[in-house]
Amino acid sequence: MEKLHLLIPRWHGEVAHEFWRASSHGGGWATAAALLFLALLHFLLRRRWRRSSVVGAPAVKATDHTSTSSIANIITEDDLRELIISLQVHPAKQGEDWEHVISKGNDNISYEAWRDKKTVGPPRYLSVTTFERCSPEILRDFYMDSEFRKEWDNTLFSQDQLEVDVGSGTEVGRTIKKFPFLTPREYVLAWRVWEGQDNNFYCYIKECEHTLAPHQKKYVRVNHFRSGWCIRKVPGTDACEIRLVHEEANGMNVEMAKLAFAKGIWSYVCKMDRALRRYSSFYPSNSCSILTMRRLIKKAPPSLEISTRDKHLETSNGISVITKPKRGEKAGKLIAKGILLVGTIVCLSQAGSSVGAQVAMACILKKLTNNNNNNVRSSKGKNNKTV
Repeated sequence: MEKLHLLIPRWHGEVAHEFWRASSHGGGWATAAALLFLALLHFLLRRRWRRSSVVGAPAVKATDHTSTSSIANIITEDDLRELIISLQVHPAKQGEDWEHVISKGNDNISYEAWRDKKTVGPPRYLSVTTFERCSPEILRDFYMDSEFRKEWDNTLFSQDQLEVDVGSGTEVGRTIKKFPFLTPREYVLAWRVWEGQDNNFYCYIKECEHTLAPHQKKYVRVNHFRSGWCIRKVPGTDACEIRLVHEEANGMNVEMAKLAFAKGIWSYVCKMDRALRRYSSFYPSNSCSILTMRRLIKKAPPSLEISTRDKHLETSNGISVITKPKRGEKAGKLIAKGILLVGTIVCLSQAGSSVGAQVAMACILKKLTNNNNNNVRSSKGKNNKTV
C-alpha cells in the first residue's frame, strides 16, 4: 500500500482510455467513480508522503517544558564559555598547531578554514566566512531556518523537532543526512542560541540522546558532534561574518573526510551564499523553526562574552594565500590523493552521477577500507611480535 502512489501515475493513460470506451456503452459513471477514487487516494498518499520524509516514521510534536525537563542541562553556560574561548584562536599566529586548508573568495563572499593538528580523532575545523551586504539578523535566521534549508541543501533528508525547553532555551531535534554510497547518517542534536553585545549571536550544538529518537538499523547514529558559531557585523562595512568551530565523527574514514572537506567545501559555501541571497529577498521569515528560535533565544551573560572587535580583523578583512605543498611529497601519496580527489568530486557533486562514477566511488571506498584494515592488522602483528 505504501508504494501505491508510485504506481498510480502509470495507470492514468490506461484508465482514461477505458473510461471513454466504457462511456460509449453506458458504463461511464461507474468508471468515473473508480477513477475519482483512485485520484483521491493518490492525492492523499502523496500528501502523507510529503509530510513525513521518512516512510513509517511517527509524527513528533514539539512540546514546551519547564526548566526541570530532561534537556534543560544538556547545554550550559560553561559550553558557551568554552565556545567563546575556542573562537578566539588565531591559527595564523599558531602555525605549528593549525593547518591552513583553504582560502577563497569573490565579490559576495570570502571563506577561510584551518584544521587543528593537535586533535586526536575526527578533524576539528575553525572557519571564517564573510558575507557582503548582509546583516547579522538575516544570517542568523538563515542558519537556523530548518524549513528553508530543505529547499537548498541536497544532503538533508529529513529534520524533526523533538522537544523544546523554554526555561533554558534548549531545543532538541533529529536530522537525517544522505551520503552517497553510504548509509544515511542520523543526528540527534541539542542546541541553544544567545544574543550577545554589539548585536553578536552565538549558537552551540552537541549530540544527545532522546526517547523520541530510538536507534534504527537503517541509519548510522552520529555519536560525536560538537559545533558552534558566532555571527557579528564587520566594523565599518555592510558585511557580517560567521566564525565557526566544528567537529563530528560520522563514521567516514578520517583521511577521506579531510580531503572531502578541502575539495568540496568551497562549492558548498558558494551554494549556501546563493541560497542566502534568495532568503534575504523575502526576509523576515515566519517559518516554525525561526519563530521558535526567536522565542527561545537568551541573552549571553556579559561576564562570559569576550569582545571580538579587534581580534577578528585579520581573518575578516583579508584572505591569506594557501601554502604550497612540500616538494618532498612521495609519488605514492600524490597518486593516492589523486584517486581520493576523484572519489570526493563524485561524492560531493550536486548533479546526478553516472553509473560509472558511482562504481568508481564504491571501489574507492572499498579499497580505502581494505587498506585501513590491513594497516591495523599489520600494526597489531608488529606489536604482538615486539611483546
